Amino acid sequence: MLPIFEVCEDILTALTSSPQVLLHAPTGAGKSTVLPLEILKSGVINGRVIMLEPRRLAARSVAARLAQQLGEDIGHTIGLRMRSETKVSRHTRLEVVTEGVLTRLLQNDPKLEGVGLVILDEFHERNLQADLGLALLIDSQQALREDLRILLMSATLDNQGLSQLFPDAPVITSQGRTFPVIREYHPINPNKLFHKEVALAAWQLLQQEHGSLLLFLPGMGEIEKVRAELALMVSEDILLCPLYGALSLQAQQQAIQLAPEGVRKVVLATNIAETSLTIEGIRLVIDSGFERVGQFNPRTGLTKLVKQRISQASMAQRAGRAGRLEEGVCWHLFSEEQAERAAQFSEAEIAQSDLSSLWLSLLQWGCHDAAQLNWLTLPPKPAISSAKNLLGKLGAIDAAGKLTPFGQQMAALGSSVRTAAMLCKAQQSKNQHVIQLAALLVAIIEEPPRQQDADLRYYIERPTEGWCKRASVLCEQRVSSTIGKQDALISEWLPTLLATGFPDRIAKSRDNQQRYQLASGLGAMLNESERLIGSPWLIVMSLWQPENMADARISLAYPVEIDRLQVDCPSLFNKQETVEWDDQKGTLLAWKRLQCGQLVVKSERLSNPDNTEIRQALVYWLKQNGLQQLNWQENALQLCIRCTLAKQYFPDINLPDFDEAALLDSLDEWLEPYLDGITNKQKLQQIDLASLLVNRLDWQQQQWLERMFPVTYRAPSSHDVSIHYALDKPPVIAIRMQEMYGEKANPTVAQGKITVTVSLLSPAMRPLQITQDLGAFLARQL
Repeated sequence: MLPIFEVCEDILTALTSSPQVLLHAPTGAGKSTVLPLEILKSGVINGRVIMLEPRRLAARSVAARLAQQLGEDIGHTIGLRMRSETKVSRHTRLEVVTEGVLTRLLQNDPKLEGVGLVILDEFHERNLQADLGLALLIDSQQALREDLRILLMSATLDNQGLSQLFPDAPVITSQGRTFPVIREYHPINPNKLFHKEVALAAWQLLQQEHGSLLLFLPGMGEIEKVRAELALMVSEDILLCPLYGALSLQAQQQAIQLAPEGVRKVVLATNIAETSLTIEGIRLVIDSGFERVGQFNPRTGLTKLVKQRISQASMAQRAGRAGRLEEGVCWHLFSEEQAERAAQFSEAEIAQSDLSSLWLSLLQWGCHDAAQLNWLTLPPKPAISSAKNLLGKLGAIDAAGKLTPFGQQMAALGSSVRTAAMLCKAQQSKNQHVIQLAALLVAIIEEPPRQQDADLRYYIERPTEGWCKRASVLCEQRVSSTIGKQDALISEWLPTLLATGFPDRIAKSRDNQQRYQLASGLGAMLNESERLIGSPWLIVMSLWQPENMADARISLAYPVEIDRLQVDCPSLFNKQETVEWDDQKGTLLAWKRLQCGQLVVKSERLSNPDNTEIRQALVYWLKQNGLQQLNWQENALQLCIRCTLAKQYFPDINLPDFDEAALLDSLDEWLEPYLDGITNKQKLQQIDLASLLVNRLDWQQQQWLERMFPVTYRAPSSHDVSIHYALDKPPVIAIRMQEMYGEKANPTVAQGKITVTVSLLSPAMRPLQITQDLGAFLARQL
């Protein structure tokens, strides 16, 4: 009997009395394949049950196991909803759904009419859509559906975070059904090739133990390298099966099925195989200790795949896979000390992802502030700002940040924001061929080709069966593989559709070779063998950011004629008349430019720029290059220092700031009005800064400053001597010694708060003594 049966009554009781229930059930407990059926049998839930699985393969596998136990096919009591597949009927009582399906169900019906329970399975994976779905569920539960129940199930719950989110939720723990696993640590040599060391370890374990092997690797690249290496080492009775998210469902299904009789299997997998998947016949596990995760950069708008150490929770999950069927063995390819130093849990996907689709979903929900909802991890503000920026460029939100009608259409589609924009643009054409073309483009972009060639033209003319099938689902009509060969349709609509979804990815060649600059300002490169090299303009659909490289890499793009794009998409272009400083010539130049984002499409020189533009150009240049470009005479510097000291010693006195940052920030107030006729550096150097700066003070402030921090000191000889102020030391006067006879103490400023240092000079103006105790020094001289 599976361990979950021991706590079933506790779970059912909790569901009758608590709006949220937390279940901690390790691998093999039966939480995914047994508990849902027990809930249906019990009748404690009024209405249908929705169960979210974070991965498509897991959703299909779980739905099949549940239906099999009932002696039915999927689509009767047990339903399945995935991106490209829906099998439900009027008899369906439990629906297994994936990723964004739950969000779409909530958006279409915030009350979830007819649903009594939502189960979030494998919640420890902290999938972005699961976090979003939970936040919307809690909001619906609190505002609309007090009777709705939420069950969070996980192998390794973050109890601290969940207890803060659900302080009153009962936590139920089940034992896992696993056999003993012998865990050993076999660190590989970091100075040798990773894939060779891993392949050697796998071969050694296969030699020592019986059974099939599950080998965890960071990503697709490592999987293919280790697979090729192992193929040279193992016998023909060992089947090598890759398993990662980009594979077709059919190929993934082959990896998890039981190997034929007399054949052992090595499944080379990413962390897709850590939890909910049951892979038949596995009793050996090798854990490389690494995973590859996406880290979104809000500044560039790109996601970089980073190889990193896994958490302790992931280590336990990976090792547990060896004990599903019988006593197993797990080799960790790192030291026990490294395991102890690892983080306890992996970071949530929401904390390091592109949140443009999430923000669009929140706006559709009617939420304009993420903090209004209850989150296990609050979406980071920089990523939200980046999302708003992109949605604005796509036309999904207006200047006030509210959804436009176009944005509402995008949100209803449930696709990524870029592909949704393309599909909406196609729908506006009301042309079935255009809609089919857009659907095919989306299918290719969603599952990009793994070949080296980045030229979209090749793939649009030769679409795979999978792309055509996905496109047919998207536009709800059959998409022919010949759609991409209709020249008139392609030339008229393809650039427009791509520019609608990727306006910031229009790219201009920087050197007529591999290097490009994007409309967003980013730099990007093509591979050396690309057919696209030399194309003056591209629209880039797929970019990836290599580790330790400045420029992104282009992996899918389409060449465009910029003049034609300007006619078809005029909103992407703007005309500007600007005046700029030419550093080499030391003068101002005026330009009229046609721009696409930060890219200059055309430019021509203007001979008579407007005075206002000249002043604004100079201010912009100074803000970029700093105040040191001006001629700072001593009286101007001293004024700034005196005002700064005044604010330090008299903080209650209302004076403007005179530090460099404040002066740069207010150039348009104190400098710009006096820049008429300044067209070169020579004239710029002639500006009397002191007279302009003093105008920042009103008459009373000027008089007060002169009393507290005077420019000069009147000596006993009636001679006025300049006071030199500094920020890091006391002010100084330099004066002949005989002129100070009769003075009993050093002068002071700031109502006696600051003592002035006196530098005494000889009649020939040579330094004799520097003192802060003038009276004592002069007394000794007499």
